[in-house]
Parts: sequence; C-alpha cells; structure tokens
Amino acid sequence: MSKQQQQPPKAGDLCITLHQPWASLLVHGIKRVEGRSWPAPLNVLSEHIWIHAASKVPDAATIEAMENFYREVYSVDGVTNIKFPEHYPVSVLLGSVKVVGCLKLEELVSWEVLPQGVRLEGQTDYCWLCEDPKKLVVPFQMRGWLKVYNLEKRIAADAARGLRPVLGPAPFKFPLPDLSDARSLQPGSLQNMLSQEAGSFKEPSSNKKG
Repeated sequence: MSKQQQQPPKAGDLCITLHQPWASLLVHGIKRVEGRSWPAPLNVLSEHIWIHAASKVPDAATIEAMENFYREVYSVDGVTNIKFPEHYPVSVLLGSVKVVGCLKLEELVSWEVLPQGVRLEGQTDYCWLCEDPKKLVVPFQMRGWLKVYNLEKRIAADAARGLRPVLGPAPFKFPLPDLSDARSLQPGSLQNMLSQEAGSFKEPSSNKKG
C-alpha cells in the first residue's frame, strides 16, 4: 500500500476530490474553469480526470450563491437556460472532465478570444481549463484523498462503463496550442519563455551554438 501511494498518478487513473456544489457543477458542464491555488501537474494536462465529491454536505446558502454566480456568468454571453443538478451528493465518484490546459488568473482574464463568461469564472491563482464533461449514471460511493491521486484500477474500470456525456449550457472548446510550434503554449508563454532564455544565456553570442 505504501509503495503504491508513493507512486505518481498515472494518466487514465487520475482523480481529484472537490467540495460540493463545485464538483457537480463541473461534471454537469456548467463549471468550465476549476480554480486551484496550485498549477495542474504536467501528467494531468490533456488527460481525463475523475471528479470525486468530498464528504462535506453543502449548505443551502452556498448552493444558492454558486447557482446565482453561474447564472450571472452565463447571462453576460446571452445564455439563460441553465439546468442545475437536482442533487449535490457527497462522498461519491461523480464523473470526469478533460483538463486541456492550466493558466494563471491574469492570463485567463486577459485572453480575449475566450467568451467573457468563461473569463469571469477565473477566481483563483491557477485556472484549470476543463472540457468534455461526463457523469456517472449511478454515482459510486468512495473515500477521497488530497491533491491528485490514483483511482483504484478496479473502481476506474467499473465506473468507466457507467459514464455518459453531458451537454452543458454553453459547451466551449478552449483554443488548443499549435503542437508544431514549441512557443505556442498559452497566453503569456512566449513572454515567459523569452524571459527565461534571457536569464539563462548571458554568455556572449559567439559562445552560443548555432
């Protein structure tokens, strides 16, 4: 058990535990940006990750506040028909989303190609960009862990058979980087990369390899 816990999560078996109502809002395709105080690990990017709801029961005021927040977020883009989850279960595996990228807050809010509502979802230091929501027909009761962790293979295999695609109120595909261009990563990446290069190569140009 200890060796397994020390191993880094593998693609396809990844899971993260979130509090309600945020967990269900993500799986139902309403929440498109997951906010964290830490950046998405490299092995999470471009991968589907399981979403597990934590054990804390959300109070009615929190649910109402978050549903009102997303009504406002979508209304700026003219979307008014939002079907919120009927229930916000806890201590269950809910479904999965695909994390297609991770931006700093300032990068997300200034990325003008995105709908205004998506940019308004940015509320924390790091913003995980989520697509392709899927929910389980029957949520699976289980215990969660901190950070990103490995979902037991047996549970993942059984749960995968119960996944169904979800169509959110306004499905959106984040513009993916040009994989043929190493500098086409995300807003701000070119500037960050040039700054790193300027700090790394302080030798005279004659000493650099061509």
